Amino acid sequence: MRSSGFGKVFAAFVLAGSVLGSGTVAVAESGLSARHGCECATPSIDRYQQWLASGEGTTVPATGNLLVRDGRQYTAKVTFLNAEWHVVVLWLANQFEAQADLSRSKGFWLTYSATADLHVQLRPASAWSGGDKWLTLIPSTGGTVVRKFFSLSPDNWTWLPELGKPTHPFSTATKEARGLVFVGKTANTLTFHGLTVDGYRPPCR
Repeated sequence: MRSSGFGKVFAAFVLAGSVLGSGTVAVAESGLSARHGCECATPSIDRYQQWLASGEGTTVPATGNLLVRDGRQYTAKVTFLNAEWHVVVLWLANQFEAQADLSRSKGFWLTYSATADLHVQLRPASAWSGGDKWLTLIPSTGGTVVRKFFSLSPDNWTWLPELGKPTHPFSTATKEARGLVFVGKTANTLTFHGLTVDGYRPPCR
């Protein structure tokens, strides 16, 4: 999708709902995510099939795919427990061995609810393991479902001293994007309803 298309989508959502912040729009429960193209034959959210609890940190569920039926669609639901690091993984190309080139992407729209702040890391295939990754804040919504735009401009991404400074440039993370990894150190109730990445459409597996 061209950047001008993203502008039109954003304008439409501003008119349709109340703006909660820059690039953030409240969405009604009956229309949580705009479906671009058909879903996959197996459970998916906007064609993303692999929303995974990694087993790192105390979460419910502890491991496995987070997708659950929600009416005619699917959502990914997870609860973080305790004051410890929790890790949830989304494979952008629906399998671990694959990756996506997001070097020309403007960013992504995420439709979600969260009861506390967390971060999302953009992990490249060549530097997948470890916590020392480029990340950006995903703010709490107070449990309200919102649709928020996250820019892939390097200026919007940083790192946390507790997790370590990345040894690779941000350009590597976008060029070799294997997954979005959601990390948080506080108790949190999370639900993911939609994900649309500018210029990228994931393959069904």
